[in-house]
This record gives sequence, C-alpha cells and structure tokens, in this order.
Amino acid sequence: MASPRLRLLAVLGVAVAVASGCDLLDTRAPVDAPAGSALEALTSVDVRGRAPRTGYERDLFGSGWVDTDNNGCDTRNDVLARDLTGETFVPGTRDCVVAAGTLDDPYSGRTIAFRRGEGTSEAVQIDHVVALSDAWQKGAQQWDATRRTAFANDPLNLLAVDGPLNMQKGDSDAATWLPPDRSYRCAYVARQVAVKAEYGLWATRAEHDAMASVLGGCPEEPLPGEPPLPAQQTPVEPYPDCATVRAAGAAPIRVGDPGWNPALDGDGDGVGCES
Repeated sequence: MASPRLRLLAVLGVAVAVASGCDLLDTRAPVDAPAGSALEALTSVDVRGRAPRTGYERDLFGSGWVDTDNNGCDTRNDVLARDLTGETFVPGTRDCVVAAGTLDDPYSGRTIAFRRGEGTSEAVQIDHVVALSDAWQKGAQQWDATRRTAFANDPLNLLAVDGPLNMQKGDSDAATWLPPDRSYRCAYVARQVAVKAEYGLWATRAEHDAMASVLGGCPEEPLPGEPPLPAQQTPVEPYPDCATVRAAGAAPIRVGDPGWNPALDGDGDGVGCES
C-alpha cells in the first residue's frame, strides 16, 4: 500500500473555468507514484502564488554564459557539445567553441542543422527548462548572485532546442506551454520538477496541476539526473587582438567564450571583433 506521500492527485480531466473566471472545475483521481519517479518528487514542490516580476533582469543570473564548472569552456558551448551529434569545433579553441553539428530537437521532433555564425546560430538555442523569469517569481528573488548564476548555468536546467520554439515558450511554465512533440512532454515536465525540487522553487496551483496531469499519464517517468558535460579542456589563453581571433575563426567573440579578452570589446557590449 503506497504511503500518503506517494499518492498524488493527478489531474485526469480538463480543468474548465466557470463563467466567473475565478473557480476551476476538474476531475481528479489518485495515482500511485513509484519511488524515484518525477511524480513522487512533485509532492515535494510547494504550491504558492506567483510573486511579482518586479526587479527581474537577466543579468541578475550572471552576465551571459560563464564557465561555472571550470572545464575551460563556457556553458553554452558545453551544452551544444553535449546535445548535438557530429559536432565540429572552431580551430584554435581546443574543442570548446562549437562550429557546427546536428540537433535531434526534443521539442519539435525535427532534425536541425546548427552552424555557428551571424544569422545562423539562432536556429539552435539553449533553453532554461525552468525559465529564469519564472524562477525569479517563484523563489529566486531570495537567492544571492552566486546561487542565481549557478542556476542559470546548471546543465540539469539546460537543453539545446529549436530556436523559434524557445522564443515561443519565453518564460512560460507547464500551465501555459508544453513541447509540441507530445512524446517528449513527460521527460520535459520531469526535468522541470527535478529543477524545482533541487532548488526549492515553488509552483503555482495551475502549474502544479498541469505537471500532475502530464505525469499522471506516465507515472513511472524517472526523475532525471544532471546530464554529464564534456570533459575538462585546457583553458584557451586570451586572444591578444582581433586579427588573431579572426584567424582562429572565433569572431565575433563574446564574454565567456574561450580566449575572451575585455580589450577586444571596444564598445563594452560584451561582444568583441564584431566587424
């Protein structure tokens, strides 16, 4: 007999708003949550109201992608190297800066070719599965800068995905956006649960019910662990000038990229050797 904590009321019907728009009618049934499952972990995620978005800025979670694991590569390139297949690297970056590869996109189910460069890099973007703004409104306002930066660069919360779909998702939670590829929804929600449980973030009632509804259809979906990143690389020495950056095929170079040198950023926008 499952303990009360291992029994979760999963939403099996569709919530219907009554005419007032204030109350919700739904159909619920108890579902056993196997030990170690995302459904079980969902019971540890608190349900609370959304805090105001006031004060949120992306830079509160660190200035762009950084090398939090000290492997010599910034997090964006780490995730690209992890999630792409057939990847190649920009020469001179010691296999850090991903130049090209193929993504089996989990959100759409499509195969997407990635090629680094102006106007092409955006085809594949790195999604914060639990969006930074969503985290801000559900607990991260109380964190210090170090914890927020770690969260923004945690591979558990990062996936390489279809760029336009990432933009479509924005800062939505599970109540308002799920991947179009239905076969990935269980794994997607399980990853959100894992992140929220790991960092003590809460969920709104609508979000919690949406998560329970998805996981109720796959109660044995495991709680994912942190995906491994590439092995430690030898750090790249800072490039002395833009001529060297261009010769290495690394232009434009951004804050956090291997070989970054603030002296390359004449206008202070975090991007060097732009032209």
